[in-house]
Amino acid sequence: MNYKPFMYPNCPCFDGWSMYPSGHQPAHPGNPYGMSYDMQQPYMECRDYGRQPFTVNIKQRAEANRTYRTAIWTGKYLQVTVMSINPGEDIGLEVHPSTDQFLRVEAGRGLVRMGENQYNLDYEMHVQENDAIMVPAGKWHNLINIGHTPLKLYTIYAPPEHPFGTVHMTKHEAMEDE
Repeated sequence: MNYKPFMYPNCPCFDGWSMYPSGHQPAHPGNPYGMSYDMQQPYMECRDYGRQPFTVNIKQRAEANRTYRTAIWTGKYLQVTVMSINPGEDIGLEVHPSTDQFLRVEAGRGLVRMGENQYNLDYEMHVQENDAIMVPAGKWHNLINIGHTPLKLYTIYAPPEHPFGTVHMTKHEAMEDE
């Protein structure tokens, strides 16, 4: 409990305060009991935390997600979902007449297609980790996983597109729900 093998002079902090923001203090490289940043995040159940203040490491949450779509926060004017699209699958050609959409790829590779109508998708772009996609309201769009691993992403809808608490385990389940 009071084991502090690197207390003097190598310890990167002192008891009672941290030199690092938000308490995310890295473990000393030689400390066999140190925790990695991933281990510091508490387990979060698969539910919608909307309508209340909420903070999350969105990259970790998106990469850990194994469902096709899960709403993690639904408010009055905005919704955040995490998605996992299997290799060879896609979101499906869709349009949101009054909803703007922001997507950010956290892992994997994809092909985004957009256009004025479903028969003229004249915008095509390859996307990968750290790429963002902005879809204006009224644009037909699709995102296809062209990689060999699941495409992990999060998306922001303004206003919300799905009911509060939406969890779709598979694309088939999502299609049945719509």
